[in-house]
Amino acid sequence: MVRSLTRARAAWAACAMIAFAAAAEAQQNSVTSPPAAAMPAPSATGTAPAPTPSPSAPAPIVTPSPTATPSPTPSVTSGDSGSMGETVDLAARPAAYLDGKAGRDEVYSAILGAIATVRAEIAKAGLKPVDHPIAIFLEADDSGFKFRAAVPIGAAPDGKTQLSDVVKIGLTPIGKAMRFEHRGAYDDIDGTYEAITAYLDEKGVDAQDVFVEEYLNDVKSPEDPNLQVDIYVLLK
Repeated sequence: MVRSLTRARAAWAACAMIAFAAAAEAQQNSVTSPPAAAMPAPSATGTAPAPTPSPSAPAPIVTPSPTATPSPTPSVTSGDSGSMGETVDLAARPAAYLDGKAGRDEVYSAILGAIATVRAEIAKAGLKPVDHPIAIFLEADDSGFKFRAAVPIGAAPDGKTQLSDVVKIGLTPIGKAMRFEHRGAYDDIDGTYEAITAYLDEKGVDAQDVFVEEYLNDVKSPEDPNLQVDIYVLLK
């Protein structure tokens, strides 16, 4: 039912990336601030559900909402990876983001570097981050990952779709997701993804191929056992 998250954490359909580009182009032609509502996350088949985003909306990204209302479901555990299976409703928020890529052995350091770049551009623009940084995995294969590192901000600057040549502005989508916990070294996170796969298969959950990691604390080494990560799987 759900393919191995270890091999491909979040393979988005090609039309999803086209939608990102179209939304960004529309925002460049607008002088208004982004609306409060966000474009829903694309489905696994690449067909974005209603409602249709406003022409002035910036490119959508995926990130958990600080106002999400949890609805507890049965939990499972896997070693040190923590409890699993909480359903949340994600709300739309503006965020600054950067797209990157890295090999499997370098992905955590690459994500941290991208987040640092995004934070620097946020500070330079006089904006403020409002929540934990996240990473969305856009593509994956045996060699590595393409990812989107993002930092939620209080408000998008008027009439702007980017803060620099590489750091852009987007809105987070609205939708249901399941939240899972990883507590331990990033080097061991594949074990958590394997447990998530087994859980979704056991429960018969119909999930999208959209997965988000939210980093709850500032840990520099992928071997540090104190890392705290929440993983969000978007539902169909």
